[in-house]
Amino acid sequence: MKISTAILVCSLVSVTPALVLGTPTTIAQWTFETSQPATAGPFAPEVGSGNASGSHAGAAVYSSPTGNGSTHSYSSTVWNVNDYWQFSTSTLGYQNITLSWDQTSSNTGPGVFGLFWSTDGSTFAQFGLNYNVPAPTTTWGSYSYDLSSIASLNNASTVYLRLVDESTANAAGTGAVGTSGTDRVDNFTVSGIQIPANVPDSAPGLAGLGCALGLLAVLRRISNVSCPLSQKHA
Repeated sequence: MKISTAILVCSLVSVTPALVLGTPTTIAQWTFETSQPATAGPFAPEVGSGNASGSHAGAAVYSSPTGNGSTHSYSSTVWNVNDYWQFSTSTLGYQNITLSWDQTSSNTGPGVFGLFWSTDGSTFAQFGLNYNVPAPTTTWGSYSYDLSSIASLNNASTVYLRLVDESTANAAGTGAVGTSGTDRVDNFTVSGIQIPANVPDSAPGLAGLGCALGLLAVLRRISNVSCPLSQKHA
């Protein structure tokens, strides 16, 4: 029984790292159902805190038309290369950041975007390759990115995330982006895993070592106990 108990305890210790990692939690999410944007912003998320905005070199028109399975999204006209959607939020207390969102363009809207990130709002770096946005606006593309490899985004006071127009080609693949061409974004979600409180990186290893020493002690005690059935009776 003692051996079985010790083995069970060691088994529980061995899964501790997985339990510590936890599951993703929504940090901020923009559905635009409440904000219903009609300007460049900024707009607070429907879940969490932060800001969403648009930036265009030209005189863009912003609106909140039908979203992906919802009543509203964030839309804009007059797209040129380097124009973007921007989302910012705090990741304090979180690590292993992930993103997801829905996006679509009209036939003459922008067709190629890139995901960029920053922790100071000034210097941005692209994550991964450019991605294509479908057309027309009744066809939505769903995107998700795992940014857990970017340690700078963990536990940061503010992170900035941009969807940047990277090409003059329209979404339908028939020519250049038109002035009246639109792009819509919806359900932009920033998620992360809560950082465990007071759990040093070495804790699982030390727990495993303690378990091994405890199991060894149990085995030694058992080896020093004589079996009653082996004793001779007078």
